[in-house]
Amino acid sequence: MLSNQILHKPINDIHEIMGVDCSVWSMEGKCLAIAGMNEDRIKAGVDKFLKEGKDEQVCENEAFFLIRDNYDAVYVLALHEVVEQVAVIGRLCISQFQNLIHAYKERLDKNHFFQNLLLDNLLLVDIFNQAKKLGIEVERRRVVFLIEPKNETDNIVLETMKGLYATGSKDFVTSVDEGHIILIKALETTEGYKELNMIAKSIVDTLTMEAMVNMRVAYGTIVNQLRDVSKSYKEAGMALDVGRIFYEQKNVLAYNELGIGRLIHQLPVSLCDMFLQEVFDGKAVDQFDEETLSTVNQFFQNNLNISETARQLYVHRNTLVYRLEKIQKLTGLDVRVFDDALTFKIAMMVSNHLKFLQSRE
Repeated sequence: MLSNQILHKPINDIHEIMGVDCSVWSMEGKCLAIAGMNEDRIKAGVDKFLKEGKDEQVCENEAFFLIRDNYDAVYVLALHEVVEQVAVIGRLCISQFQNLIHAYKERLDKNHFFQNLLLDNLLLVDIFNQAKKLGIEVERRRVVFLIEPKNETDNIVLETMKGLYATGSKDFVTSVDEGHIILIKALETTEGYKELNMIAKSIVDTLTMEAMVNMRVAYGTIVNQLRDVSKSYKEAGMALDVGRIFYEQKNVLAYNELGIGRLIHQLPVSLCDMFLQEVFDGKAVDQFDEETLSTVNQFFQNNLNISETARQLYVHRNTLVYRLEKIQKLTGLDVRVFDDALTFKIAMMVSNHLKFLQSRE
């Protein structure tokens, strides 16, 4: 049922607005939330009320009301130092508590529904029936954002995201594992991938500032049907995986902008092994030292410009040429030539992909 923290706020509100000391008790006679009264002074009256099995009881200086969830009794509301029209006040409070229970149960039902939807645990007919019951639009433009904190954190990221997107909107925030937060974002007809990129950057900036954690955010493609939300979720998950392997420096990753990294990620392992065997003639990729790899990566970033690369690495042009020729001796690929440079670049990406797969086994 409701947590003590959730019960505490309405109890304090009743105490401040009505000027009545009040408390909420479990059906076992345990005090769950209290404001303005001493727990020991009221407990005997609560125990007596529970034994008598009444729905409400107004005594000389105490009043008790049973809070139900549909037909099941779940809590007892106790009011101390009875004021005028206490029965009306108590019934109004009961109504608010029952509405709170209903809203909380609905939120839990939605959370369970979206979790099953994301994990493909629902039949198509169940998706339509449960969505109708929960008041969720079936036809609506949506996209899934997947937030991955880079360090282990508590619930602060989840709660911050709920505060940003899940309050009074058609968006929904949930999680299906400990390491990721999921935002199912409802979109207007005017919002496209440019706006999605801005939203993702805003999430990174806001959580970095408010939750004080570093993270990366990935998002899938826009879908128009509720049943396709799991597709966008899987795409966002793939974008995170591809980002870990090939785009480690990026903190925003879009599935539709992964380029060749997405293609390599979907290649079968046997084909990757065959390609590396062909390029490196059966030799291990580890034959290249770190200095050589950093040099060639800088060379690629500068569009195969030797002079600019030498300047940025603070080395003589001949030194750079020597390092590049060392790769040619080992592999037969002259990375100063575009075709060979492309082959070497893809081979290194394929190698990183295989290392990533091996690390997950």
